[in-house]
Amino acid sequence: MIAAATAAALAASALLPSAAEAAPAATPAKACATKWKAKKRVAVRRPGPNDGPVATMRSPIHHHLRKGQVVRSCVVAVDRTVSGPAYRACGGEGHVWRIVPGGQVPQSCLKRL
Repeated sequence: MIAAATAAALAASALLPSAAEAAPAATPAKACATKWKAKKRVAVRRPGPNDGPVATMRSPIHHHLRKGQVVRSCVVAVDRTVSGPAYRACGGEGHVWRIVPGGQVPQSCLKRL
């Protein structure tokens, strides 16, 4: 009886593909390709020690983007406030900060290419 069960298990494993064989090949993740252009000279800010994960208009400045400078950004940081917008910059207001190399920039200061 044990021999028959073993033979049945071997036959089943030969007929059915394993999980690794049945799963499709994983596709590699795409690199960030979303480009943004600075509308005007704008400060790239890094969150301060008491700011949490999202920068504020009072956060320390890391460097500046020149007008027309192109940066890559695929991730946003959302800063919700109790009342009113989180920032007023570049002729707009909002609560979405684009994460760029070196820090964060208000999205209203960038134009998507």
